[in-house]
Amino acid sequence: MSKTYVVIVETKDGKLRQVSLEALHAANLLREEGDRLAAVLLGHQIDDAAAELARYVDGQVLVLDHAELQAYQPELAFEAVIQALAALPDEPNVILLGHTAIGRDLAPQLAARLACGQISDVTAVTKVGGGISFTRPLYAGKAFERRSLAEDTGIVTLRPNNLPPAAPAAATGTVVPLEFAPPSPLHAILKDVVRKVSGKVDLTEAKIVVSGGRGVKSADGFKVLEELADSLGGAVGASRGACDAGYCDYALQIGQTGKVVTPEIYIACGISGAIQHLAGMSQSRIIIAVNKDPEAPIFKVADYGIVGDLFEIVPLLTEQFKKILAGRPS
Repeated sequence: MSKTYVVIVETKDGKLRQVSLEALHAANLLREEGDRLAAVLLGHQIDDAAAELARYVDGQVLVLDHAELQAYQPELAFEAVIQALAALPDEPNVILLGHTAIGRDLAPQLAARLACGQISDVTAVTKVGGGISFTRPLYAGKAFERRSLAEDTGIVTLRPNNLPPAAPAAATGTVVPLEFAPPSPLHAILKDVVRKVSGKVDLTEAKIVVSGGRGVKSADGFKVLEELADSLGGAVGASRGACDAGYCDYALQIGQTGKVVTPEIYIACGISGAIQHLAGMSQSRIIIAVNKDPEAPIFKVADYGIVGDLFEIVPLLTEQFKKILAGRPS
């Protein structure tokens, strides 16, 4: 019996988010011959994003374009997704989302409404004996578990940067515009979104992250980290200690009570390596630590360690990376 896989797609500044393309790749991994794939896109003035999305989906691209969906609002977005799912010819079997702020908010609501199971923060998707297995980390990445959905039906959120993005499909999908009907006249209205941090690269999807801890000593100390991140096309993060000290905004916090990142390269500067911080970055492909304390716990998880003053070492790294990158052909 054929199945239907649905991906709830996110956009940022009118562009498809990388994690949504990774979710589409996961759906393609799970599909068997005859299974259907659909995507749901919410927002306002998203014709270009919908056309781009159709290149990756060989099924329906359900689009709800409405002014009240321009910025994410939990109540309205949830109802919009439910309306989109109702427009499908068959009930969905597996719904996939990014393990982002939006995905973490929507997924449990959908699981409750659809009365199905949910598996969160998935880092790998495999088929085992005809069934589907999802791998997720436990205990700050010290252990992993494999979970499966009853009857292969449920909600799954995927951690960014753990799966490759989907390749364009062989056949272009069909864009299906849907009318959005707000659930009731009485609902919250979002008037404005104030962004405290306006990074060039999304921290949760960045391939390279340069993070600072209490060793950065001040807000001005983060400038050398920003220069290194800019030279590498990466993003800047921070430990909770740096945020608590007022060196940077909490939007940069990485750790158990902050964001979880899995970049290809994580450069920890002046970070001791407390377990709470490791919970947010220990699954990074390569970890480079810069700390003047040779006994700092961060060196136990680092692939490469540099013992020394970050204010001497980081500018040297920035200078060398700039020289190397400048010599590369464009």
